[in-house]
Amino acid sequence: MNFLRHSLIIAAKDLSIELRARERIVSMLTYAVLVAVVFSFSLDVAVRPRTIAGAMIWVTILFSGMLGLGRSFSSEREQETIVGVLLTPIDRGSLYFGKLLSNLALLLVATLAIYLVYALFFQLVLSRVAGLALVTVLASIGFMALGTLFSAIASSTRMGDTLLPILLLPLLVPVVIYGVSSTQALLTDRPLSEVMGSVRMLAAFDIVFVLACTTIFGAVVEE
Repeated sequence: MNFLRHSLIIAAKDLSIELRARERIVSMLTYAVLVAVVFSFSLDVAVRPRTIAGAMIWVTILFSGMLGLGRSFSSEREQETIVGVLLTPIDRGSLYFGKLLSNLALLLVATLAIYLVYALFFQLVLSRVAGLALVTVLASIGFMALGTLFSAIASSTRMGDTLLPILLLPLLVPVVIYGVSSTQALLTDRPLSEVMGSVRMLAAFDIVFVLACTTIFGAVVEE
């Protein structure tokens, strides 16, 4: 119970700061719109956007998420408030899980905007809303589970934001494969039953990533 309560406090703190500054969410949304514009002008007229929409959407989600993750710990490192947080009598796992929840909330807001932007630019019909929501949430959890941990690692180095995608993207390959394939199938009106295998794999990755990252997060932030 204390674990969850402390996690929610950390998440609420991060989200309240973001609501005041709006720095991360504005940059993520701006990036998403710009990428959609670039894709709309760069695609050949013979290419049907619906056939590659899943890949385009997840490229945008990944890099928008990276943009937000880069600021997840860096502001606290710059102002040295991370020391105060670490001195509080809360479990390091609660700190990680709270950061994960706040990062996930911001990513899901940006992801909703990304779907709407692509639906507008490429005339996509989002008919499988429930399936898309399930796949997107599961893939986003896996993304943010690893991303939150590696954001903490990258923020403690001089390379910072440059190091984050180098560390993170290779490990996200399984999540990207199942996320893109499931999203593409649902965007082309395939039934949810056809992607349940991918959904189960995404759920398994989420469980493994969250448990492993929660366990080792304390050692990362205390270095």
